[in-house]
Amino acid sequence: MHLESPLGKVRDYYTCKLAEHGTTPAGVDWNSSDSQRLRFEQLLKVCGAKREFTITDYGAGYGALIDTLVEKGYRFQYRGFDISREMVETGRSCYAQRADCEFVAVDAELVPTDFVVASGIFNVTLGTSLAEWKKYVLQTLARLNELALSGFAFNVLTKYSDPERMRPDLYYADPCFLFDHCKRNFSRNVALLHDYELYEFTMIVRK
Repeated sequence: MHLESPLGKVRDYYTCKLAEHGTTPAGVDWNSSDSQRLRFEQLLKVCGAKREFTITDYGAGYGALIDTLVEKGYRFQYRGFDISREMVETGRSCYAQRADCEFVAVDAELVPTDFVVASGIFNVTLGTSLAEWKKYVLQTLARLNELALSGFAFNVLTKYSDPERMRPDLYYADPCFLFDHCKRNFSRNVALLHDYELYEFTMIVRK
C-alpha cells in the first residue's frame, strides 16, 4: 500500500490550520480547548497510577499535550512526532525551555517509550478510499504497539455519530471492530471509552 500522497494531503491540511490559527486548538483542527483537554484526559488514562514515565505523542501537533502533563503533575520525558515539519518546529519553539521535551518529524527516529498516545491522527481522510484508510489505520496501530512498552491509547471519530453531522472527508470508525482487533493482536487488556460526550471514542491498550 502506498499512502504517501494522501498523507501528504493530510500534512498540508494541518500545516495550513497551524498557519491560520496558530498554537490554539483550532490550529490542530479541534473545536475548543475544553474538548481538547477532555481528549487528553481520556488518552492519559493509559498511564494508570504511574506518575513518572516516558511518553510518545504520535501526531503531536505543536505539543499541547505537554501542558496537560504539567498541570496534572506528571514527571515525564516527552517525545512528540508529527508529519508536519512546521508543527514540529513550532513545538520546538514553544517548549524550547523544557529539557524533558523533544520533537521529531521522522518516524524512524522514534524509540520505544513507556506509553504512546495518538489524538486525532485517523480523522481526516481528504478523499482517500475507506478501504485504503482502514489499512493505514491498522498499520499505524501496529506501529503504536511497537513503540509502546507499557501501553498505548488512541482516539477515533465514531460511526455512532449523528448521521446529519457526519462529513464525507472524515473517517468514522467502528469501535467494536477496533476493540476486537486490539484484543486479538496486541493485548488481553483493552478498554473502550465511549462515554465522554464527544462524537468519538478512545481505546486504551495495556501491555
